[in-house]
Amino acid sequence: MARWIDVSTSKHQLKLYDGQRLIKVYPIAVGKMLTPTPSGTYTIINKQRHPGGAFGAMWMGLSKPHYGIHGTNNPSSIGKNVSHGCIRMHNQDVVELAALVPIGTPVHIHK
Repeated sequence: MARWIDVSTSKHQLKLYDGQRLIKVYPIAVGKMLTPTPSGTYTIINKQRHPGGAFGAMWMGLSKPHYGIHGTNNPSSIGKNVSHGCIRMHNQDVVELAALVPIGTPVHIHK
């Protein structure tokens, strides 16, 4: 079975699945009202360690341009609607997730 990611913007949760089997649940931050995280199904198209700035320890770009899953230099923001649409994770979580999913992994984003 292939791995895939389920993101609930209303629950502030990112779930990693292997087929039907839930592997792990992570707390996340998502977009604020004016810059919401876009719903839909995308794929991870690239990864970059230590991208700099507010992106924390890891960036994983999505097939929707300018959106991605990344770490944060503001861990208190996790669990809130604060980003410009990206999915923020604790740095240790995003590094772990990046090691578990290959490029091409589907990411399903919904409320």
